[in-house]
Amino acid sequence: MVETLVFLLAGGKGERLYPLTKDRAKPAVPFGGNYRIVDFPLSNCVNSGLRQIFMLTQYKSISLDRHIRLGWNILNPELGEYVTILPAQQRVSDDWYRGTADAIFQNIYTLEREKSKLVLILAGDHIYKMDYRPMIDFHKSRNAEITVAVMDIPISEAHRFGVLEIDRDNRIVSFEEKPKAPRAIPGLPSRALISMGIYLFQTEALVREVIADTKIKDSSHDFGRDILPRLIREGQPVCAFPFQDWQEGKEKYWRDVGTLEAYYEANMDLVSVTPQLDLYESTWPIRTYQPPLPPAKTVFRDPGRCGQVLDSLIGDGSIVSGAKVVHSIISSGVFIHSYSEIEDSVIMDGVEIGRHARIRRAIIDKHVRVPDGFRIGYDLDEDRKRFTVTDTGIVVVPERMVI
Repeated sequence: MVETLVFLLAGGKGERLYPLTKDRAKPAVPFGGNYRIVDFPLSNCVNSGLRQIFMLTQYKSISLDRHIRLGWNILNPELGEYVTILPAQQRVSDDWYRGTADAIFQNIYTLEREKSKLVLILAGDHIYKMDYRPMIDFHKSRNAEITVAVMDIPISEAHRFGVLEIDRDNRIVSFEEKPKAPRAIPGLPSRALISMGIYLFQTEALVREVIADTKIKDSSHDFGRDILPRLIREGQPVCAFPFQDWQEGKEKYWRDVGTLEAYYEANMDLVSVTPQLDLYESTWPIRTYQPPLPPAKTVFRDPGRCGQVLDSLIGDGSIVSGAKVVHSIISSGVFIHSYSEIEDSVIMDGVEIGRHARIRRAIIDKHVRVPDGFRIGYDLDEDRKRFTVTDTGIVVVPERMVI
């Protein structure tokens, strides 16, 4: 019998990440040069020894399915290890997944068949490293039916999350999903305590609650909006597990990259000298699919035509040919021609940037060709005529766009 079964929710549309989600699900969006967003929770599972994983998909999942097939075939089915994709099958109704809780309910047959003691429910669209074993140990030590991973963030950002309050015993006493006026942590007026969207259930409790939720007519069938607030109002014991460095007592890195600004900033975090999220940590590797590509290279060292890469990440197979790249992420198979300048930008796979082009504070999706002499990020009014421009001035060029 498997003790802890994982359900990874990967069916979200990611509307606030458009146009990056125009043709792919949010968990399949590239991140950090080599990865997809979903690689982070999956790597956390494998590194935590949790190797029985069901991934629930729905929206434009072809790219995600392909990535899982190519990059996550490392588990051994003969040892009972797997990452199994579960698209909405309409097994129990004619509906597609209507919410996070409904996604679990529609797979209740699989849940009951596996007969695990615990079920860990994860979102497939967050960037973080987490060993789930301390949370499981905490859950067991409290004899809890439900445990929620929590962390504190600036109160100015808390309106995008489920905000909660806890007592001295780490029991959740109030929970409000995406409040307009978040409640501060007592004694810390600038901070709020939020749910990370990580839920650990006793299997019997999970089955009971998702079935009960189907009988509530006005429910949106979501854990954060419906099930958790209802249980807390009813006085049910729901515990909070603080996500922190237990040796230093500090919060760890966790980012919800559900908006273009958050996605951009999380990528830019990686190019700092000592990033809080360390991709080079050998004890906690982030796995992904790596195509067979040659090493990246820079060429030309002539005066005025020198290939330079400063404070940046460069993916395999990319060539910086007499161009300058500063504080940027360059994914695999990118070709940057001479005399071009790239600054504070995220360039995805297969992009070609022509001579004398200048790009600043931009996200360029896959397989775009930027013409010679073209500028992006220097005239936002002009950029808005062609591309998506965020409120903070980040220019987003969609995949395969002809400029």
